Amino acid sequence: MQKLRQILLFLKRGYSERAIVKQTGISRQTVHQYARLFLETGSDYNTLLTLSDHQLHSIIEGNKPEKEQVRDTRKSQFLDQIDYFVLELKRVGVTRQLLWQEYLEAHPSGFQYSRFCELLDIEMGRRKPSMHFSHNPAQLMEIDFAGSKLHYVDKKSGELFECPVLIGVLPFSGYAYVEALDNASLPQVIKGLNNMLDYLGGVPLNAISDNMRQWVSKSCRYEPTFPQMLEQWSIHNHIGLLATRPGFPKDKPSIENQVLITYRRIYALIRNTTFHSRAELNKAILQKLEEHHRQNFQKKTYSRYQLFNSEEKPLLQPLPQTPYELRHYTRGKVHKNYYVVVGEDWHFYSVPSTYVGKEVQIVYDSDCVEIYHRQERIALHKRSFKKHAYTTEWEHMPENHKRIAEQKGWNPEYYLRKASENGVYTREFFDKLMQSKITIHQAYGPCLGILRLITEYGPARVESACKRALMGSKYNYGVVKTILKNNMDLVVELTESPSPIPVHTNIRGADSYKTI
Repeated sequence: MQKLRQILLFLKRGYSERAIVKQTGISRQTVHQYARLFLETGSDYNTLLTLSDHQLHSIIEGNKPEKEQVRDTRKSQFLDQIDYFVLELKRVGVTRQLLWQEYLEAHPSGFQYSRFCELLDIEMGRRKPSMHFSHNPAQLMEIDFAGSKLHYVDKKSGELFECPVLIGVLPFSGYAYVEALDNASLPQVIKGLNNMLDYLGGVPLNAISDNMRQWVSKSCRYEPTFPQMLEQWSIHNHIGLLATRPGFPKDKPSIENQVLITYRRIYALIRNTTFHSRAELNKAILQKLEEHHRQNFQKKTYSRYQLFNSEEKPLLQPLPQTPYELRHYTRGKVHKNYYVVVGEDWHFYSVPSTYVGKEVQIVYDSDCVEIYHRQERIALHKRSFKKHAYTTEWEHMPENHKRIAEQKGWNPEYYLRKASENGVYTREFFDKLMQSKITIHQAYGPCLGILRLITEYGPARVESACKRALMGSKYNYGVVKTILKNNMDLVVELTESPSPIPVHTNIRGADSYKTI
């Protein structure tokens, strides 16, 4: 428009077309064309100069003669069918090769396959323009697996081990983390995520991935369901879980680009190196990753490392005091003997007997085992790794089982402790009772019987009865029972009456009376 106004100004001043060409550098044909268009508007030059750029452009374009559009016949035939091609490609089993063959049958002189695909890409690209995303620092972390795996060779066996590669990236700064895992299971993913947060030195607000089975247990466009172990990890780290729409990988474009960068900046550079352990492989990965982070962005004067440390890392949430400890989740049915089993160890843990036959959820880690029923914890045990063994809480047993356990399941220390709680004479009597038996097991029944007498007669009377029984030479349940039954523990012992003979030195003892 600036050139157009220059032409107008020179025409107003009476310059010839040849002079205008010299002044503006515009071709004579173009100057002549615009001079004719100005004349055809019917307005003088002063009026045209007062118009806005938009008004002036509209007047000039409106007076231009319509050009005859000459279209290539082959391209015209192709464009007439483009809607059909795009629609058919969405159908199962339809390929570009098949559509091209059908296109050639209808138009034998049409485009060859390469040109056909090129035009198809152009038209499809116009229908699906890409969108620019603006990311806020520390707000999102994108996660995915690389499509290709890395390998290491075991020195002893020579076996080649494949390692899936977990990748995470912060879209704002492009700062990434890459790790080769033993396998792609959820426990390994959780371990890799812990290492990822530790590498970043903080926690972003959200984490997003596609609908891979390790990330989403039930796909939904609006509210996906995540594995319980992954939710526990997110709660522990205060990070929100997000998932892309099913079938829309472009919802996380940064990680898709980071996978490509990983191939070029890591895979390609270590392709000729043989590694003999996963630790050795990951060490090389981190070395190449650090080199990538410290390279400047193309056409920029700063690197991903500088951008991350200056603008994003200070905004990350702090790491939790302890990393998330892997917890396992399983379900089970309470057996008739009120135990559930942790199949990993084949160890049995008790629950309250009222839950026999109920479905429960078992949550365990390396330290403890928790058992839940309808989101309520009903039992907590210290984890035991002893196979085919039982861990029992006394409170979980029904009353009749408690009585049997009291009689058969306790050791001497238990009975002596109970006796001590009642009194010193009861403890002494129990001790002598145990010593009087051939085997210790023979003393459990009498001890249990005496403890029952405490509930029947009271602690004080049993203590008195044991004191009286200690005067004899028999130590059994019957002695204490007889004393209590006959109320002998209530009889006050008579003290010795004073002798009627006064004490003096003129008294001969037994030594004075000797037989001759």
